[in-house]
This record gives sequence, C-alpha cells and structure tokens, in this order.
Amino acid sequence: MPNLHLFSSPGKEDIRYIIEASRPYLKDRDDATVAYLPLASLYAERWQVDTENSFKSLARLETINAETMSLTQMEDIIRRASLVYISGGNTFLLNHRLHVSRIMLFLRKKVQAGLPIVAFSAGAILCGPNILTSKDMNTVETSSFEGLNVTPFNFSPHYPLDAYGQSVKDDWLADYHFFHDNPVVMLSDGAYVKVIGKKTTLVRGEAWILRKGQEKEKLEELQLISL
Repeated sequence: MPNLHLFSSPGKEDIRYIIEASRPYLKDRDDATVAYLPLASLYAERWQVDTENSFKSLARLETINAETMSLTQMEDIIRRASLVYISGGNTFLLNHRLHVSRIMLFLRKKVQAGLPIVAFSAGAILCGPNILTSKDMNTVETSSFEGLNVTPFNFSPHYPLDAYGQSVKDDWLADYHFFHDNPVVMLSDGAYVKVIGKKTTLVRGEAWILRKGQEKEKLEELQLISL
C-alpha cells in the first residue's frame, strides 16, 4: 500500500522536514539506502553535497540520473532502497525524465507495494493521478502528464496565505475541474500530508482541499482527508 510523506517545502533553509519524515525508515539500519531522484532540476548538482551531508548519519544516498543510467541500474537502486526521496523543481521535467527513461512503471509498482516516498513540491505533485496542477512551464515539451497515481488527490504546493494570492490560485485551480473530477489538496509551505494506504492525513501546517463544484475547505491538523 502507498506510504507517502508529502511537503510543499523541504524545511527552513534546509531539508529538515525531509530528514524528519525519513528517519523512522532509516535509523538503526546498517544498510539503509535512499534512492534520490533530483530529476525535476537541471542543476541538481548544486545541492548534491548538501543533500548527502543531510542524510550522512542516517543512510547512504544513491542518486538516479535518468540521462546517464540504464534502466537496470535505476531499477537496482530503487530495489535496494529503504525509501525514495523526490525533490522539487519543474514537474514537467521530472515526469518527462521518468517516462522517457522508462523507470516510471517500476517506480509506481514499488510504491504501490509499500516503498516509502518522501517528496516535496514537484515530487508531491508527481504522486497524484496527473501533474496538471503544476504551475511550472512545460519547457521540455513533454506529452506525458500521468503521475504515479498512488493517491486519488492532485496536489498544489506553495499555496499562498494572503487573501489575494489565494483568490488568484483558486480561480486557476477551478479550471482544472472543468476537465477532471478528483479533488485538489493545496499545501502552504510548511504543510505535511501523510498517505498510508487509503488514509490521507494533514499532519501539520496549513492546507485546503478543493472539490469539484464546491467551495474550498480548510483542513485541520490530524484530519483525515476524504474525497
């Protein structure tokens, strides 16, 4: 069953939220490995050392490069991993790389079987049925919009807290429901949503849900989120 830990932002000037959510799956394991997928960024090497250092006391980081690795190499990393960490960036680029490299199907299969995912921003959007609630530019011209589809919700990270910013984004997200029926969970920076099987919970932070044909609903911490 899916085991997802999804964030809008990774931490406060660091990735502390990611480390906190990852810790239970890594501590006290001599062979703990994290499959790191920084595929949403064109400049992932800038954060490589900092990310390795953040996980240093917990696990060995194995980074997947969809351009240089074979499908077998990527599958081997995911197969050995205690969890998968998917960082932010451009959601369309992330999805394009996963589909073109053909690792998407294997990753989906492993996540459906219970391999934990810890992800933020683009990584969180990826977990839904599709990535159409991303505000990124499709500069890579991908024609692949299907997400991992391991939760029925779409996600919209970086949801603003001011009234004007919310009204702008609400109007934009309402257009999604002209063509799709599933709800959208909007995450402010600092929000943390956990998905265990069919149970989706707002662990902390501020978040809202927008259902088709309804007014948005502000979620309460520890509230189970229903369709």
